[in-house]
Amino acid sequence: MNVRHVKPLIIPFFLRNRGCRHRCVFCNERIIAGNAAPVTEALLRETAAAYLAGSGDRRGQAEIAFYGGSFTAMPREEQMELLRMAGALIAEGVVRSIRVSTRPDELDGDWLRTLREMGVRTLEIGAQSMNDAVLRESGRGHTAGDVRRAVGLLKGKGFRTGVHLMAGLPGESLKTFEDGVTEIIGLRPDTVRIHPVLVFGGTELAERYESGLYRPLGLDEAVAWCKRALSRFTRAGIPVIRLGLQATGEMEKEGSILAGPWHPAFRGLVEAALFRDMALELVAKAGGIESGAVFHVAPADMSNFNGMGGSNRDCIEARFGSGAAAVKADTSLQRGTLRLIDGRGEYGTSIAEVCVV
Repeated sequence: MNVRHVKPLIIPFFLRNRGCRHRCVFCNERIIAGNAAPVTEALLRETAAAYLAGSGDRRGQAEIAFYGGSFTAMPREEQMELLRMAGALIAEGVVRSIRVSTRPDELDGDWLRTLREMGVRTLEIGAQSMNDAVLRESGRGHTAGDVRRAVGLLKGKGFRTGVHLMAGLPGESLKTFEDGVTEIIGLRPDTVRIHPVLVFGGTELAERYESGLYRPLGLDEAVAWCKRALSRFTRAGIPVIRLGLQATGEMEKEGSILAGPWHPAFRGLVEAALFRDMALELVAKAGGIESGAVFHVAPADMSNFNGMGGSNRDCIEARFGSGAAAVKADTSLQRGTLRLIDGRGEYGTSIAEVCVV
């Protein structure tokens, strides 16, 4: 099974905190979204043209996305103006549809009908956790029950659904995080996004961190949590379309990120960790590595097999000897799969099948 989902071309616009009636303890939208300019018709058209120019021939396949706030909680005249501007591009055949992000407790069945008429086809729900105590501790202002109802309502209205999860929220343990993954799998959304909690300056979480009341996940810890989630969602056939936050210029400024598992290529770390688990599992299945054994991997996964800075190959060679990590790019393999072939036979696994350690 492929590790990556073939994503639609998403053209994002950020509505910094618009419609947000609660201040989550972790949120500094200025840093997360960067210096997002007000969305005007000129900006929308210019940005769409730039994305399409860099994407090859994908005119009519892209989606305009409004992120960074709770879209359905904004004043309805603001929603309609944004939808009108994006809808003009749909009518011209430039883009296919619209997606928006919102809170699970800000959905109205009658208004959803209007959104659909205006071209919205996907709603992404900011769940963040499926544990009510964690949600309270994080200042979310909604419950896990709201998430269940929201996903059910959206699916019943014919929308594609996405769910956002966070790893390492205040009061969260690996068990509550994994219980949340289990519940989200049961809800069967179309996609999932996951990112570990970062401590941004100017937030309540920063105050808790500085006073010793909150400990963020370490980078290795966050990778371990997220690789388990990625494997499980992949096994369930639910694409994880983003792991980690998109880097912005604001994040690079001193004092923006005070603590937490920040890495600009977080997904790469997670996938590399899974490939290390996969390689070690295949060696165990084979009963060791024979001379002439070769790992086979899809060309696009070669960097995942090698690991950051060759760390996976170093790990395998440290355990099994120099030259033990011979690898071949194999165009017959799907992404997210790995084969070990030696004189005794062929052994295979995938991100969806591996026993994550």
